[in-house]
Amino acid sequence: MSSRIDGDKSVQVPSRGRRILRGPRPESVPGLVGTAVMIVGLLDIAAGVFPRFRHSKIHAVTEVLPGSLGPFAAALAISAGVLLLLLAHGLKRRKRRAWRAAVVLLPAGAMAQFTYRHSFVGVLLAAALLALLLRHQSEFKALPDPRSRWKALANFVLMSAGSIGLGLVIVNSHPGRVVGNPGLYEQITHVVYGIFGFEGPVDYDGQVSWTVGYSLGALGMLTALTTIYLAFRPEHPAARLTGDDETKIRELLAKHGGRDSLGHFALRRDKAVVFSPSGKAAVTYRVVSGVMLASGDPIGDVEAWPGAIERFMAEAKAHSWTPAVVGCSETGGEVWTRETGLDALELGDEAIVDVKDFSLAGRAMRNVRQMVKRIERNGYTTKVRRVSELTAVELEQVRGAAEAWRGTDTERGFSMALGRVGDPGDGDCYIATAHRVEEGDTSPFGDLKAVLHFVPWGRDGMSLELMRRDRAADPGMNELLIVASLEASPGLGIEKVSLNFAMFRAALARGEKIGAGPVLRMWRGLLVFLSRWFQIESLYKFNEKFRPRWEPRFMVYRTSGDLPRIGFAVMQAEGFVTVALPRLFAARRRPKPVRTCAHDEGSATGQADRGIQAA
Repeated sequence: MSSRIDGDKSVQVPSRGRRILRGPRPESVPGLVGTAVMIVGLLDIAAGVFPRFRHSKIHAVTEVLPGSLGPFAAALAISAGVLLLLLAHGLKRRKRRAWRAAVVLLPAGAMAQFTYRHSFVGVLLAAALLALLLRHQSEFKALPDPRSRWKALANFVLMSAGSIGLGLVIVNSHPGRVVGNPGLYEQITHVVYGIFGFEGPVDYDGQVSWTVGYSLGALGMLTALTTIYLAFRPEHPAARLTGDDETKIRELLAKHGGRDSLGHFALRRDKAVVFSPSGKAAVTYRVVSGVMLASGDPIGDVEAWPGAIERFMAEAKAHSWTPAVVGCSETGGEVWTRETGLDALELGDEAIVDVKDFSLAGRAMRNVRQMVKRIERNGYTTKVRRVSELTAVELEQVRGAAEAWRGTDTERGFSMALGRVGDPGDGDCYIATAHRVEEGDTSPFGDLKAVLHFVPWGRDGMSLELMRRDRAADPGMNELLIVASLEASPGLGIEKVSLNFAMFRAALARGEKIGAGPVLRMWRGLLVFLSRWFQIESLYKFNEKFRPRWEPRFMVYRTSGDLPRIGFAVMQAEGFVTVALPRLFAARRRPKPVRTCAHDEGSATGQADRGIQAA
């Protein structure tokens, strides 16, 4: 034991040997055990699959054991290995049920390895992990994730594919014992038959046929049992915004809604909410792939934000979710990082137009001005109204058109999208529509050609939520409606309008200026290249037409290692990546436009919803 003197204080520093004997820190045990369990699972599978994985040192003893013991042990080793691989991720996330299953499976896998292949390394490793799990069981307290019975079908598909792949390895792991020369078709047939418990066309010499048969049967039984378990276990549906929660959030927005342009998007009903102890602030979130994803700033009084953030972090810890915030303002980012110790990364900028400063006059607005005048000469008219001012027929047309003109199979948007139009509770939202009467028009939406939907931003602002247009309409519909909305804003009491979010806007703007360095130019070039698939540069260019002021938006995260996972979760939430199973028995019910599609050269965001389009 060594000591360190600092003034009048003496700090005892344990020696390196003492630290090793003490073992790993409790908080690091779940990650360590999860990685090690994955290794043990691979060892179990290898012990059951490959005959020469471990040479037996007591072969004379095994010769007097019952002949079926070897095949059974091989099947047990493979089953335990596959299950341990499935549990490794849950252990890293401190899941209690994963801990319980691992405590049972580790001894089973160790026994199977010792009986069939005498793998002392695997036995010792399993024993060490079991001791760690039992000693630090208090570290595994995380509650279950939201889940539904769709995961049973997903498990069946994935486990079946994995079982067939592993089965092919098992079938081909005894090349010297195969009778004849079976082809790939016979091998796959043998695997499928074996998974269902039947004898296949491939034959082996000696006891190998039993070993392969039991192993394939174990894979099939494992697939069936896990699927049945997932199908009949109690559901834990994802939390949703209740009516009482929505009422409380609306009250907070009525008092503090002018602080953040994204505040109204907290009313999405596929989000959950945690309130501060005083009820004066709230954080809304959604859990996506184990990431607890909040969006925008907390709602309510800034002084009460820390209480809501503390509740948010406590909920993330209770379930072992990865906490993250996407699209918060600079003030929000400062509060999040100060209260939680998390880090922040600038994502891009939000385009905000001050109505009093907007004008179509001047050389800078020449292109927009000419486009709008040309469209108006072609007979288009516009209307900008509150949703409550639309008739029932008009509202139904807007809803149908917004659904039919959507350019993707799934609704996109999360952090900067409301996800609905014309809800009875959203009468204070705004609708801008473009119209043109055409002779012989058979559109189910009448003379409606384009729709913009805005949500309130406090008492004197509105935030763009949705842009949809008939693809057969003239180019520039979005420019026309944005200009119409800005010009109508004074009459509606609107002083500021938030447009789209431009991802990495600063890099794009600085990278095209004279004097930009090679690194910045290369970064801009990469962003321009990615813009072929994601609306990065196009959104920036589109917003820049209206000469907005730019407000930075940030992502808050725990560690840099979490960024890939958070990025994938954001893409799922925003609708760019869909991992949900297809609806095989339900046809999509959405009206289809009669018009044919036409390329919109005037607006790169012709069918894009407001949101982080290139997350």
